[in-house]
Formats: sequence, structure tokens, C-alpha cells
Amino acid sequence: MLGRLILLIVLVGAVLWFLRWFARTPPERVARMLRRSLLWGAVGVLVLLAVSGRLHPLFAALTAAVPLVIRILNLLRLAPAIQQVMRALGLSGIPGVTAGAGRTSLIRTRFLELTLDQASGAMDGRVLEGPHRGRRLSTLSLEQLLELLSLCRREDARSAAVLEAYLGRVRDRDWRTHAGEGAGTGPPPADAAMTREEALSILGLAQGASRDEIRAAHRRLMQRFHPDRGGSDYLAARINAAKRLLLGG
Repeated sequence: MLGRLILLIVLVGAVLWFLRWFARTPPERVARMLRRSLLWGAVGVLVLLAVSGRLHPLFAALTAAVPLVIRILNLLRLAPAIQQVMRALGLSGIPGVTAGAGRTSLIRTRFLELTLDQASGAMDGRVLEGPHRGRRLSTLSLEQLLELLSLCRREDARSAAVLEAYLGRVRDRDWRTHAGEGAGTGPPPADAAMTREEALSILGLAQGASRDEIRAAHRRLMQRFHPDRGGSDYLAARINAAKRLLLGG
């Protein structure tokens, strides 16, 4: 009885730790960890089945599942057509179902154009100026990103703040050990001049967005890109500034 109680306490503690880690960890890092866990879990299951001599039933089940997988893939191919039909019928914006789906926020500086996916929390960007002009940030090595960061720090503080936000989100904190002096030197003032068009772009909204849509977009972005959730102080400041401008203070 005592052994079962200890096991239950350990299990509950592990679940609570996982939930806390899941809530505080950026989505990209969670996805990487889950992929690795699934991979090694699958390897472990295959090894266990091989040792116990139970691989044959597994192969039989996989063979039986092939026709079902093919049917699912065929249905997935129809997904774009189904979405077009729903949009044509005006059903793509059903409240609570597709709200925020596919919305992308855009933050543009002299050197960078950073995109924020409001649904997944993914972050990427495009280089607008410099040696890597036209390339996606996700295609650059850490060394190339740090070279770009050094250039941004010399030429444009806002581009540097945006790139630091990207590095902190996608590269975790390992980039700071290679960045040298000046890493995380603080963002530019949050009250920098912002046009209405820029504010709409940051919140991923179109002209004519309602006050409720503005608040909802702001809430989605802060849930994904708050500093406590893998975002940065600079991103949070720009998101808040966009909301204030569009709502008139």
C-alpha cells in the first residue's frame, strides 16, 4: 500500500511539473521535445516488441491500417477545396471556431521583416538589407545570425531588438553565449512613432477592424509572445503600443 501511495505522489508531481513546463516553454521548444520523445518512445517500443517476439502482430496491424491511411490522405487533399467552399458560403468566420486561425502579425524595421503566427506562436522573418538580403531567418546559421545582429546593433537599434527577440524565441538562450558584449542591452523606447497601418500590421488586422477584434488580436499575441512565454519586452511593448493607438489610448 505504501509503495502505491509513493508511486501516486511521484506521478502527480511529474504531471504538475510537466504542466508548469508546458505553460512556460515556447511552442517551438515544446514541439522539438515532443518529437524527440515520440521518436525515442517508438524506438523503445520496437526494441521491446523485438525482444518479446511480438513484432509479427504489429506488422499485421500496420498492413491492415494502410488502406485507412490512404483514405485519410485523400481526404486531406480535399481540405483546400472544402475551405474555399466554406469561405464562399460565409462560414469561415464562425465565432469560436476559426477566430485567429491563419492570422499573421508583421513587424518591419530597416533590416528585418518579422512574422508572428498568432495561432501556433511560430516566428520567422526576412532580411531586407545587408549581406543576407532576401533570405529567411530560419535558413541562416547561428554564426550568420550573430553577424547580422552585430550589423543591426551598429546601424539600427530596432532591428537589433527584433532579431534578439527572434534569437531568444527560436534559439532559446544559447545564442547569448556566442553573442559577446552587448547581448540583451535593452530594447528601444516602446513609445516610438507608429502609424495606424503599422499598428494594424502588428496585430494582423485589416482596415476597419472593430474594437473587439483589436482586443482579441492583442490578447492572442500576448498569450503567445509575452516575455514570460518566450517572447520579449520589445515585442510586448510594440503589441501594446499598437493596441493603444488603434483604440485611441
